Amino acid sequence: MIGRLNHVAIVVPDLAAAAATYRQTLGATVSAPEDLPDHGVTTVFVELPNTKIELLHPLGEGSAIQTFLDRNPSGGLHHICYEVEDIIAARDALKASGARVLGDGEPKPGAHGKPVLFLHPKDFAGTLVELEQA
Repeated sequence: MIGRLNHVAIVVPDLAAAAATYRQTLGATVSAPEDLPDHGVTTVFVELPNTKIELLHPLGEGSAIQTFLDRNPSGGLHHICYEVEDIIAARDALKASGARVLGDGEPKPGAHGKPVLFLHPKDFAGTLVELEQA
């Protein structure tokens, strides 16, 4: 069902500083920041040869990312994202197997404009999982 690893997401307290670290210290290609109001985040993508790192920073009041940052002031690993060919078929199969889909269960446009869903971390060894339609 799952395809390749699309990205690993890391919450950061200072998006500009984190992007500069990846760009200047590690020599990576780093995207411009993008606000995603539907998800309450600003994202920056670090391009790697085989995947991406998504740097996340809270956007607006009530952002779930702000809650994460309040509990983890230095930031940290937030989720991993896998690609799926058909997000609705994947969602339905996962729900049939007992996995919990977060939110209302309907895909929303993600950072790349593709539909995404999040799966409950308690169902996946303590890891928040994002699915993105390839």
